[in-house]
Amino acid sequence: MAPNIEPEDWKVSGISRTYPSYRKYQPITGESWLKGKNADDEAEGLWRINDKLYDLTDFAKRHPGGAFWIECTRGTDITEPFESHHIEEHARNMLSKFEVREASKPRNYKFTLKENGFYMTLKRRVREKLRKLNYKPSKKTEFLHLFLIISFFVLSWIGTVLDSLVVLALAGLALCWVATSTHNYFHQRDSWRMYAFNLSLMNFRSWRVSHALSHHVYSNSLHDLEMSMFEPFMCWLPGRQYATKVQRWISIIISPIVYTGLFHAQILIRIFLSLTKKNIMYWDDLLPLSLPVFLYLTTDVGLKTSFLNWQTVVAIGSFIFGFIGLTAAHHDPQILHDGDAQRQDIDWGLYQLDTIIDRSDIKWSDLLVLTHFGEHALHHLFPTLDHGALKHLYPELNQTMKEFDTELREINHWGHIKGQNQQLLRIERNPLPPGSKKMK
Repeated sequence: MAPNIEPEDWKVSGISRTYPSYRKYQPITGESWLKGKNADDEAEGLWRINDKLYDLTDFAKRHPGGAFWIECTRGTDITEPFESHHIEEHARNMLSKFEVREASKPRNYKFTLKENGFYMTLKRRVREKLRKLNYKPSKKTEFLHLFLIISFFVLSWIGTVLDSLVVLALAGLALCWVATSTHNYFHQRDSWRMYAFNLSLMNFRSWRVSHALSHHVYSNSLHDLEMSMFEPFMCWLPGRQYATKVQRWISIIISPIVYTGLFHAQILIRIFLSLTKKNIMYWDDLLPLSLPVFLYLTTDVGLKTSFLNWQTVVAIGSFIFGFIGLTAAHHDPQILHDGDAQRQDIDWGLYQLDTIIDRSDIKWSDLLVLTHFGEHALHHLFPTLDHGALKHLYPELNQTMKEFDTELREINHWGHIKGQNQQLLRIERNPLPPGSKKMK
């Protein structure tokens, strides 16, 4: 199922001047993505924001987790992450202190962030709204997150003691919800809550790269690592050079297997790379072992059963996580994917709306929003905000969308499930850019 790459077509991306280098490396990982981005971004070993280069080493060191972000972002273009992660103007006002020089080459990316454009206009309105709100991390969100962690351990214990597959399946659901709710904290300052993600066998550091730096900025494009990392098993990009019709049907058939093996694949890849290339394992990669150890010490079922029940919970959690995550918001024939016609002026905020159809059926529940990637458009536009704050920003979003003649599309989960499978089968590219009357 390897992509059948055509010599010219494969070099095209609708959002950049160059084809992303990381897609030439194997295996495709967060590390290869960073290596390719460093080669493509013309940041000259510094940090690029728009057309200027900065040395942000001292700035990053002052913040929790700064060493990690220095390692990941040095030598890259961070224009869009900088704007979306700093709603207030304090960081912008400090930039001049760290400026080194003008960049020698134009930006690789075609996104615009004009002061009177969609995103910057919305950002100003949101900034004013937040000054009137208590938008610090929601106590309710924190309670729900802690409740899910405890539920994961309690349900696993009950399922083991009762030898109940049904209860173990509920523990798997709790594990999935722990992972999806921890996603709320990826873009925020370091906290202990991020480590809960590792209970799934995945590592929050890797997902900060693939999700926060890649997917959130370059959604549905060739630069989106969360698209590329599923190839050749699943391909959402239109065009025969990426997957034939037969390969696309195979993707739909094997998708349950891909979902089930997602958690295990992540840890196995990390172990393989650590043994053969560069160590990318951390002490917190041992956190998943806390469940089998807990089951072994608190029950009399023995080591083998504790291990098998742990693996059962992880496999079920992985399946639900893959099913929810890949049918959450981004894949439908009506959604923009790289290869489809683009807007003439690719405002970054409008691009985010073009690559998302939101969930309409979960907004009534803060728990479902937190665990099913709800309020997805606003989360992409303002990722550092707690999910509990996003629901208060719709008046500002609606006002700005009306002024720029665009809309927030919404469907229920069943619509997303059908749309994701239809997108897997889609070969033909949309010839009209988003916002066209015929597209609507």
